[in-house]
Amino acid sequence: MQGLLSILRRLKQSPDQEVRLLLLGLDNAGKTTLLKQLAAEDITHITPTQGFNIKSMQSAGFKLNVWDIGGQRKIRPYWKNYFENTDVLIYVIDSSDRKRFEETSLELSELLDGEELAGVPLLIFANKQDLLTASTPRSWPSAPPAHHPDRMWQVQACSAVTAEGVQVESDPNDGNLSSRLFNYPPRPD
Repeated sequence: MQGLLSILRRLKQSPDQEVRLLLLGLDNAGKTTLLKQLAAEDITHITPTQGFNIKSMQSAGFKLNVWDIGGQRKIRPYWKNYFENTDVLIYVIDSSDRKRFEETSLELSELLDGEELAGVPLLIFANKQDLLTASTPRSWPSAPPAHHPDRMWQVQACSAVTAEGVQVESDPNDGNLSSRLFNYPPRPD
């Protein structure tokens, strides 16, 4: 199975293309911090997202439209209202909150089981790797996408606070969208 990296390389090859990224995950996973890092904005004052945030930014010739949807339990039933025209699903997990692993796994499985996002590449950010209590993706028993062999996916350890693992690449000689968006190696098969 190919990794998400190869899918993203083929997703949008020509400059000036718009790419719609849907950013989901439980509350307090770090979605808004991640979004602000991608937009090179100050992250000192982050408040929980009530509803959604939209950021548009240019990255190496691509216009990125990132939709950050709140992750509180009362907002999650409305996630489906944002699925249309999604090019890449980004799911953020708080790797330091082991008590919520089952909850986040169930939410992600529900997203992947639905037809609305079928075929949409998935990037899972295992966030908060800067914390001592964070677990690494390799220590997880099984990621939900493993049960979806037709889905292209990637798990990336990161820290939205330090920007490690989420830096936007800007090499003008690189024609691949994935390397312009995310600084990560392909998932080992």
